[in-house]
Amino acid sequence: MAEEGRYKKYFETFKEVSRLINSTLSLKEVFDRAVKKVSEVMGVKGATLRLLDEESKRLELVASYGISEDYLKKGPVEADRSVADAMEGKPVAVYDAAHDIRVQYKEAAVKEGVASILSVPLVLRGKVIGVLRLYTSNPRAFGADEVDFVQALAEQATIAIENARLYEGVKGSYEQLMRDVYHWFEFGAR
Repeated sequence: MAEEGRYKKYFETFKEVSRLINSTLSLKEVFDRAVKKVSEVMGVKGATLRLLDEESKRLELVASYGISEDYLKKGPVEADRSVADAMEGKPVAVYDAAHDIRVQYKEAAVKEGVASILSVPLVLRGKVIGVLRLYTSNPRAFGADEVDFVQALAEQATIAIENARLYEGVKGSYEQLMRDVYHWFEFGAR
Protein backbone atom coordinates (compact mmCIF):
# COMPACT_ATOMS: atom_id res chain seq x y z
CA MET A 1 0.00 0.00 0.00
CA ALA A 2 2.92 2.39 0.71
CA GLU A 3 4.07 1.90 -2.89
CA GLU A 4 0.62 2.92 -4.14
CA GLY A 5 0.72 6.07 -1.98
CA ARG A 6 4.10 7.04 -3.36
CA TYR A 7 2.95 6.64 -6.96
CA LYS A 8 -0.14 8.69 -6.19
CA LYS A 9 2.10 11.47 -4.82
CA TYR A 10 4.24 11.27 -7.96
CA PHE A 11 1.17 11.52 -10.17
CA GLU A 12 -0.25 14.47 -8.22
CA THR A 13 3.11 16.25 -8.39
CA PHE A 14 3.40 15.59 -12.12
CA LYS A 15 -0.08 17.07 -12.64
CA GLU A 16 0.79 20.09 -10.52
CA VAL A 17 4.02 20.76 -12.40
CA SER A 18 2.16 20.38 -15.72
CA ARG A 19 -0.38 22.96 -14.54
CA LEU A 20 2.44 25.29 -13.50
CA ILE A 21 3.98 25.03 -16.96
CA ASN A 22 0.66 25.89 -18.59
CA SER A 23 -0.01 28.77 -16.21
CA THR A 24 0.58 32.48 -16.72
CA LEU A 25 3.45 32.46 -14.26
CA SER A 26 6.88 33.59 -15.40
CA LEU A 27 9.36 30.86 -16.28
CA LYS A 28 11.37 31.77 -13.15
CA GLU A 29 8.29 31.30 -10.94
CA VAL A 30 7.49 27.98 -12.62
CA PHE A 31 11.02 26.68 -12.03
CA ASP A 32 11.14 27.93 -8.43
CA ARG A 33 7.87 26.19 -7.60
CA ALA A 34 8.82 23.03 -9.50
CA VAL A 35 12.16 22.53 -7.69
CA LYS A 36 10.41 23.11 -4.37
CA LYS A 37 7.68 20.59 -5.22
CA VAL A 38 10.10 17.90 -6.44
CA SER A 39 12.19 18.36 -3.28
CA GLU A 40 9.16 17.92 -1.08
CA VAL A 41 7.70 14.89 -2.85
CA MET A 42 11.09 13.15 -3.09
CA GLY A 43 11.91 13.92 0.55
CA VAL A 44 15.30 15.44 -0.27
CA LYS A 45 17.25 18.34 1.20
CA GLY A 46 16.85 20.45 -1.92
CA ALA A 47 17.08 20.76 -5.67
CA THR A 48 18.56 22.99 -8.35
CA LEU A 49 17.86 23.57 -11.99
CA ARG A 50 20.76 24.70 -14.14
CA LEU A 51 20.87 25.55 -17.83
CA LEU A 52 23.89 25.17 -20.05
CA ASP A 53 25.63 28.32 -21.25
CA GLU A 54 26.85 27.17 -24.66
CA GLU A 55 29.71 29.66 -24.74
CA SER A 56 31.27 29.07 -21.33
CA LYS A 57 30.17 25.39 -21.07
CA ARG A 58 29.02 26.15 -17.54
CA LEU A 59 25.72 25.27 -15.95
CA GLU A 60 24.04 28.49 -14.84
CA LEU A 61 21.64 28.38 -11.90
CA VAL A 62 18.04 29.29 -12.76
CA ALA A 63 16.19 27.87 -9.72
CA SER A 64 16.94 26.33 -6.35
CA TYR A 65 15.23 25.17 -3.20
CA GLY A 66 16.61 24.06 0.17
CA ILE A 67 20.23 24.83 -0.69
CA SER A 68 22.21 27.64 0.99
CA GLU A 69 23.50 30.67 -0.86
CA ASP A 70 27.04 29.70 0.18
CA TYR A 71 26.72 26.33 -1.56
CA LEU A 72 25.08 27.84 -4.62
CA LYS A 73 27.96 30.33 -4.94
CA LYS A 74 30.74 27.80 -4.31
CA GLY A 75 32.11 28.26 -7.82
CA PRO A 76 31.24 27.65 -11.46
CA VAL A 77 29.69 24.30 -12.31
CA GLU A 78 31.55 22.98 -15.32
CA ALA A 79 29.39 20.93 -17.68
CA ASP A 80 32.23 18.61 -18.61
CA ARG A 81 33.30 17.91 -15.05
CA SER A 82 30.84 17.26 -12.27
CA VAL A 83 27.90 16.18 -14.41
CA ALA A 84 29.63 14.74 -17.45
CA ASP A 85 27.40 11.66 -17.68
CA ALA A 86 24.28 13.79 -17.27
CA MET A 87 25.53 16.01 -20.08
CA GLU A 88 25.67 12.85 -22.20
CA GLY A 89 21.95 12.43 -21.58
CA LYS A 90 22.09 9.87 -18.75
CA PRO A 91 20.94 10.30 -15.15
CA VAL A 92 23.77 10.21 -12.63
CA ALA A 93 23.37 9.14 -9.01
CA VAL A 94 26.18 9.87 -6.57
CA TYR A 95 25.77 7.94 -3.35
CA ASP A 96 28.70 9.47 -1.42
CA ALA A 97 29.28 13.09 -2.45
CA ALA A 98 32.20 13.48 -0.04
CA HIS A 99 34.29 10.82 -1.80
CA ASP A 100 33.00 10.46 -5.36
CA ILE A 101 35.48 11.70 -7.98
CA ARG A 102 32.62 13.08 -10.09
CA VAL A 103 31.74 15.68 -7.46
CA GLN A 104 33.43 18.95 -8.35
CA TYR A 105 33.20 20.63 -4.92
CA LYS A 106 33.47 17.84 -2.34
CA GLU A 107 34.42 20.09 0.60
CA ALA A 108 31.50 22.42 -0.11
CA ALA A 109 29.15 19.42 -0.31
CA VAL A 110 30.35 18.18 3.10
CA LYS A 111 29.98 21.67 4.61
CA GLU A 112 26.45 21.94 3.15
CA GLY A 113 25.51 18.53 4.51
CA VAL A 114 25.00 16.97 1.08
CA ALA A 115 25.34 13.20 1.19
CA SER A 116 23.96 12.06 -2.19
CA ILE A 117 23.19 13.79 -5.49
CA LEU A 118 20.95 12.80 -8.37
CA SER A 119 21.56 14.67 -11.64
CA VAL A 120 19.03 14.29 -14.43
CA PRO A 121 19.60 15.89 -17.84
CA LEU A 122 17.21 18.29 -19.53
CA VAL A 123 17.17 17.06 -23.12
CA LEU A 124 15.73 19.05 -26.02
CA ARG A 125 15.69 17.41 -29.46
CA GLY A 126 18.51 15.08 -28.50
CA LYS A 127 20.69 17.85 -27.04
CA VAL A 128 21.29 18.36 -23.32
CA ILE A 129 20.44 21.94 -22.33
CA GLY A 130 20.70 21.65 -18.57
CA VAL A 131 20.43 19.54 -15.44
CA LEU A 132 17.92 19.03 -12.64
CA ARG A 133 19.77 18.01 -9.46
CA LEU A 134 18.45 16.62 -6.19
CA TYR A 135 20.52 16.73 -2.99
CA THR A 136 20.01 14.53 0.08
CA SER A 137 21.17 14.98 3.67
CA ASN A 138 21.58 11.23 4.19
CA PRO A 139 23.18 8.73 1.80
CA ARG A 140 20.55 7.48 -0.62
CA ALA A 141 20.50 5.01 -3.46
CA PHE A 142 17.81 6.34 -5.80
CA GLY A 143 15.51 3.63 -7.14
CA ALA A 144 14.70 3.25 -10.84
CA ASP A 145 11.15 4.50 -10.28
CA GLU A 146 12.48 7.61 -8.52
CA VAL A 147 14.88 8.32 -11.37
CA ASP A 148 12.10 7.80 -13.92
CA PHE A 149 9.85 10.22 -12.03
CA VAL A 150 12.54 12.92 -11.85
CA GLN A 151 13.30 12.37 -15.55
CA ALA A 152 9.61 12.91 -16.36
CA LEU A 153 9.68 16.19 -14.42
CA ALA A 154 12.89 17.20 -16.22
CA GLU A 155 11.12 16.59 -19.52
CA GLN A 156 8.30 18.88 -18.38
CA ALA A 157 10.85 21.57 -17.48
CA THR A 158 12.40 21.20 -20.93
CA ILE A 159 9.00 21.77 -22.53
CA ALA A 160 8.57 24.95 -20.46
CA ILE A 161 12.00 26.20 -21.55
CA GLU A 162 11.27 25.51 -25.21
CA ASN A 163 7.86 27.20 -25.01
CA ALA A 164 9.43 30.27 -23.37
CA ARG A 165 12.14 30.45 -26.04
CA LEU A 166 9.56 30.13 -28.81
CA TYR A 167 7.41 32.81 -27.19
CA GLU A 168 10.35 35.19 -26.84
CA GLY A 169 11.28 34.59 -30.49
CA VAL A 170 7.75 35.30 -31.71
CA LYS A 171 7.48 38.31 -29.42
CA GLY A 172 10.78 39.69 -30.74
CA SER A 173 9.68 39.15 -34.35
CA TYR A 174 6.36 40.86 -33.66
CA GLU A 175 8.09 43.85 -32.02
CA GLN A 176 10.47 44.18 -34.96
CA LEU A 177 7.56 43.99 -37.40
CA MET A 178 5.73 46.74 -35.49
CA ARG A 179 8.87 48.94 -35.56
CA ASP A 180 9.17 48.35 -39.31
CA VAL A 181 5.50 49.17 -39.89
CA TYR A 182 5.77 52.32 -37.79
CA HIS A 183 8.90 53.35 -39.65
CA TRP A 184 7.22 52.72 -42.99
CA PHE A 185 4.15 54.79 -42.06
CA GLU A 186 6.27 57.54 -40.57
CA PHE A 187 8.85 57.82 -43.33
CA GLY A 188 7.91 55.62 -46.27
CA ALA A 189 4.33 56.57 -46.99
CA ARG A 190 5.07 60.19 -48.00
